[in-house]
Amino acid sequence: MRILTGIQPSGALHLGNYFGAMLPAIHLQNEGEAYYFIANYHSMTSLTDAEKRRQYTFDVALDFLACGLDPARCIFWKQSDTPEHTELAWLLSTVTPMGLLERCHSYKDKVAKLGDGDAGSVNHGLFAYPVLMAADILLYDSNVVPVGRDQKQHLEVTRDIAIKFNLLYGQTFVVPEPRIRDEVAVVPGLDGQKMSKSYDNTIPIFGDEKVIKKRIMGIKMDSRDMAEPKPDAELNLAIQLLRLVATPEVARETEERLRAGGFGYGDLKKTLFEHYWNYFAAARARRAELAADPAHVESILSDGAIRARTVAQATLKRAKRACGLD
Repeated sequence: MRILTGIQPSGALHLGNYFGAMLPAIHLQNEGEAYYFIANYHSMTSLTDAEKRRQYTFDVALDFLACGLDPARCIFWKQSDTPEHTELAWLLSTVTPMGLLERCHSYKDKVAKLGDGDAGSVNHGLFAYPVLMAADILLYDSNVVPVGRDQKQHLEVTRDIAIKFNLLYGQTFVVPEPRIRDEVAVVPGLDGQKMSKSYDNTIPIFGDEKVIKKRIMGIKMDSRDMAEPKPDAELNLAIQLLRLVATPEVARETEERLRAGGFGYGDLKKTLFEHYWNYFAAARARRAELAADPAHVESILSDGAIRARTVAQATLKRAKRACGLD
């Protein structure tokens, strides 16, 4: 089984990234051939600061390696070090209907946010994002792609494109399957929406202790005071997040204290911060070690790119031959 996933370097990685993509990917590296890339081409649809892109790319490498990605058990590299992604994206674009891309939620949501009068400012990269994503996946004959629920539609687009190319030009690509962890498919942010950098509602995986504690203490809650019982744990953002970073026993005990009354939201948030901080303690130490040796991190990415490109070149050659370009 070949597994592939990518993550954009568009800012500090947060709990939504970790539980929605990183942790499933780290677990999957024990189940088959794992290919993990930093999607810096994709970041260009929204990030235009070159220096930030370089820094965010390096930070993603640090974060993934610190959290348990093992370069001895996977291939880990930067997308831009394998230009076959963009070449295959063109081949796939020629079999991709415009209507398929126009129906994609990410494109429609962006247009809706800008308003009808500003729809022209949506760049082609955002519109064609699913085609590049399809190239990312199909280049490596991926069988399984761990994605968040919000990316499931894009994987369905990948499947549609692969099937159409195969029908037109003969069996060329493996049609992949999604892997979604339903229990953490969408991690709530500080305001109740999906945790996302675009909403500024994230809790970073790494960062200054005081800053992160302040963000957690700012989670929106209702107006009930300490003495009042609080039975609706499913609507409680702090409890939902606590379940991710604490043991089931701690989460259950905390919910019981809320239901009984006499346990305030301030106490709940302090409990959440304590367990969040402890959860990533070992990863923080590992990240500091990696950050002190940037040449080692770059060598991991360079080695990964060489290994990934061997596979990518073979797949691209197969695709070009199938459609008469080679």
